[in-house]
Amino acid sequence: MATTDRRDVGLPSDFADDVLDVVDQIPEGMVMTYGDIAELLGRGGARGVGSVMAKYGSDVPWWRVIRAGGGFPQGLEDEALAHYREEGTPLIGGALRGRRVDLSVARWGGPQHPG
Repeated sequence: MATTDRRDVGLPSDFADDVLDVVDQIPEGMVMTYGDIAELLGRGGARGVGSVMAKYGSDVPWWRVIRAGGGFPQGLEDEALAHYREEGTPLIGGALRGRRVDLSVARWGGPQHPG
């Protein structure tokens, strides 16, 4: 019997599953950068995490994964801002004027390093 590669049928790879699992655990009001997730997993790099999020991220709290400078997910800034305000995510400049997440307060260290 021939085996089928998961990617041949559009299913996420093991790496993608791992990325999505981490994203799903990020608490409300907290964030991780693409690079943070890659570092936590020990593979993939920030671009790899970004690719997973672009392809499969709609079913997890995607707004909790941001760029290293605290910038909102590209192309989804307004949607992300609404989520940040709803969850009380700390923003530089405050909830009304903020356009970057305050990583010094909002960065989550992962399942084994909360807060």
